[in-house]
Amino acid sequence: MKEKILLGGYTKRVSKGVYSVLLDSKKAELSALTEVAAVQNPTYITLDQKGHLYTCAADGNGGGIATFDFDGQNTTHLGNVTSTGAPLCYVAVDEARQLVYGANYHLGEVRVYKIQADGSLRLTDTVKHNGSGPRPEQASSHVHYSDLTPDGRLVTCDLGTDEVTVYDVIGEGKLNIVTIYRAEKGMGARHISFHPNGKIAYLVGELNSTIEVLSYNEEKGRFARLQTISTLPEDYHGANGVAAIRISSDGKFLYASNRGHDSLAIYKVSPLGTKLEAIGWTKTEGHIPRDFNFNKTEDYIIVAHQESDNLTLFLRDKNTGSLTLEQKDFYAPEITCVLPL
Repeated sequence: MKEKILLGGYTKRVSKGVYSVLLDSKKAELSALTEVAAVQNPTYITLDQKGHLYTCAADGNGGGIATFDFDGQNTTHLGNVTSTGAPLCYVAVDEARQLVYGANYHLGEVRVYKIQADGSLRLTDTVKHNGSGPRPEQASSHVHYSDLTPDGRLVTCDLGTDEVTVYDVIGEGKLNIVTIYRAEKGMGARHISFHPNGKIAYLVGELNSTIEVLSYNEEKGRFARLQTISTLPEDYHGANGVAAIRISSDGKFLYASNRGHDSLAIYKVSPLGTKLEAIGWTKTEGHIPRDFNFNKTEDYIIVAHQESDNLTLFLRDKNTGSLTLEQKDFYAPEITCVLPL
């Protein structure tokens, strides 16, 4: 069986935009790198249920989102919604409300777009975050994530202020703050992933290489800390920046990528999701593993390396969470986002 995987990334060196690869799950092999869409700096990408591809993008007007009609093979460009400033770094679809959310790291903004009848977008709201943190990288707000909670609110992670903000989404795409969770100072809140039970979340800190396990109160839209655990082995003291975090759909194993240690940290998740236990680190066979993802069946994990321009394929043991290297030298340039179809 062959599965298609979409890839987004920077276009600073040789990449032209969005690519696809094929995963042969029987042979445990990646093949057929193919250009899907020419777009500037599609560092994060997502699809809606109607086959519209939304990517972070830049053009002559600035940064924002590009929209494509995607039939599984080819794309048709439907337009960009951009404004002065750098591109977004995260984009997510809200199917129920027909909205798209974007996080702007450089400007410290959350943006909301309404999906039009043809799949194109119209900007409906922009919320500016303010504040800073104790580290040099935290001179101002840096919104790095904006996506839905299990109960349909919007949650954002701010690397610059160490805050996780929960919003109600009102009407045609307006945001109203519900709560603000303040993580450990200097952790650099980057991404958050929810347990399948919807009551527990895992917040990854890019700057201090930790994961905070949080309870989530749906009634109040409020987070509370239960545990903090390192993403690094005790004997590693070099530079590191955590990137992606993913949990298996059965809620049994959590993974996080370390850029510097160049590894995936593997955790066993307690039955209720309230505690993580580190069970190992697997070297990713490349430099700067910016993103990784499961394939559709979660039998494999595909790791993308931003600087060494290669994908690594691991076979995943669903009973133990452990990873076995299958392929490490598949060329894919400047990749920062892995999206299985």
